[in-house]
Amino acid sequence: MHFNSPSRLRPMRFAALASALAWISVASTFSFRSLGADWTPKVAIQSWSLRSLPFDKALDFAVQHHVQELHLSVHLNPKASREELLAKKAAWEAKGIHVYSFGVADTSLDKEENRKLFECAKLLGIRQIVVEPQDFNIWDNLEELVKEYDIRLAVHNHGIRSLYGNPAVVRAVLKHRDPRIGVCLDVGWVTAAGFDAARVFSEYEGRVFDIHLKDKRVEKVKAGEDVAVDTLIGEGNANLKGLLEKLAAAKWSGVLALETDSPIFAQDPSAFVDGGIAFVKAHTPVAKQP
Repeated sequence: MHFNSPSRLRPMRFAALASALAWISVASTFSFRSLGADWTPKVAIQSWSLRSLPFDKALDFAVQHHVQELHLSVHLNPKASREELLAKKAAWEAKGIHVYSFGVADTSLDKEENRKLFECAKLLGIRQIVVEPQDFNIWDNLEELVKEYDIRLAVHNHGIRSLYGNPAVVRAVLKHRDPRIGVCLDVGWVTAAGFDAARVFSEYEGRVFDIHLKDKRVEKVKAGEDVAVDTLIGEGNANLKGLLEKLAAAKWSGVLALETDSPIFAQDPSAFVDGGIAFVKAHTPVAKQP
């Protein structure tokens, strides 16, 4: 839930889990080669997790937690002035940070409004934009822009009641679209919708460009009504171990962006981020001995 997505306006309930975690020390590159892995996961922070911090403090947070990849959301307005955008790029580059994506960005039936997203990405050297169009007809002009700019789009999913909550719908959207249009798989929300994240990844058949690594626990509050509660990574219902196995088998080249919807975790995101990094490190499959 980023920028002005209508999904942000839906009422949600969040709860924090009180946990005592023994953090695993993390190498700044997150290559995890010390584990002998034959797949090297890239770990990032989705800046929605850092929404309580201003832009400069969010960059400092990433540096302090040895994270070099960022997916920007509330910290980047893609329709801001050229001067503001370039100033932000200079700031993250000065700290050795790579911004590989932004969104979830608002889209429009007006192609020229959507062009501003692509112009922003081109100016900043960002090769991917994450979107969640609220009208299926928007995809026609978005596809034209993908072809014109050679910049990838990844469709994000929220809950089962959203347009893209069912992976079958997403596959139908992608089926006849340019291969540079793919998926930003939000693991927490696909789990909350009742799907297995590892299986969904496989069923997308190579079209997953980006992953928002999030965990949720689904709780029944009364007959016929469930609520999805954010947890620390690895403490919810998401099949994260299975997903990591699928990613390793595919030698997936994308980025795992740690993200939480919990306003409590976002107030002090250190435990969430450190725990997510530790989980990925601990559960990255190791290379099999010959």
